[in-house]
Amino acid sequence: MSELILYNAETLTALELPFADEGVRAGFPSPAQGYMENAIDLNRDLVQHPESTFYARVVGDSMVDADLHEGDILVVDKSVEAKDGDIAVCVVEGEFTVKRLSVTADGVVLEPANADYAPIRVSEADRFEVWGVVTYVIKRLSQGTSR
Repeated sequence: MSELILYNAETLTALELPFADEGVRAGFPSPAQGYMENAIDLNRDLVQHPESTFYARVVGDSMVDADLHEGDILVVDKSVEAKDGDIAVCVVEGEFTVKRLSVTADGVVLEPANADYAPIRVSEADRFEVWGVVTYVIKRLSQGTSR
């Protein structure tokens, strides 16, 4: 089972960074903006419910095919109601794991996104809880300096 390292979302501080509000083209290049007027604050823009939002750092590789890799930071909101297909942080028998929820008439299955791992079928006898829904993923693309 994948392990997660959990952190409280500290939203009392603000760090406003320049924001290219007209977007950055992923197709053909366009003329660069001369300046950036607006700012983005990740606390404000990624955390909708501060009292129920946590960050979790991914440990393990059970979700690599969903583009969740070791070291990625998950924004997890405990107030969002989980539904079929959501990626969620769950507690199974006292251990945290992040998986895709498959909710059917037969019950709940926690689906990994790596063929090396088996799905976890949740039974009524299991101590199971959907702890929160992953709302955003923050990831490092550059292999430069470490965190």
